[in-house]
Amino acid sequence: MLLQSEKSLVLLIDMQQKLAPAIDQTKTVEQAAAWVLQVALQLDVPVWGTEQYPKGLGSTLASIAELIPEPQMLHKMHFSALKEPHIAKAIAATERKQIVVMGTEAHVCVLQTVLDLLADNYQVYVVTEAVGSRTAENKQLALNRMQQQGAQIISKEMVAFEWLKCSGTDSFRHISKGWIV
Repeated sequence: MLLQSEKSLVLLIDMQQKLAPAIDQTKTVEQAAAWVLQVALQLDVPVWGTEQYPKGLGSTLASIAELIPEPQMLHKMHFSALKEPHIAKAIAATERKQIVVMGTEAHVCVLQTVLDLLADNYQVYVVTEAVGSRTAENKQLALNRMQQQGAQIISKEMVAFEWLKCSGTDSFRHISKGWIV
């Protein structure tokens, strides 16, 4: 199934200051996540974020935090965001069934959140460039497992083009600046 902006929500998992330096290809992950968030905001797709124990892991990276409205940045202690009742209720209240997931670590918090989203009958899309782990092997194992369980593994451009649906619009012209198409 193709992504539809009016049915989508972006969920960014735990891209935090003290964890980021340990993530393989951390700049790539951060830049890809920021790009998807910017596209989402331009297309009125809600964006939500989580922070795992911010007292210990720090707050969300500044380049990312500025793109997520403060009330939509939710704290958690469980690895799976959906194990936190306030997060599960917040996502459900949007009535959006297509969840675009990004963040760290792919094999821990992202994986567990994705599996719980799938169990709750959400359509889950994981942006490959915008998820990371401390090792490339753990990231790949997580992507494989998520895909085996029913998540769609997609690229950031797949997200944008599916949300845009067609060229020739102001949104397309604005978002596609700098792309080679």
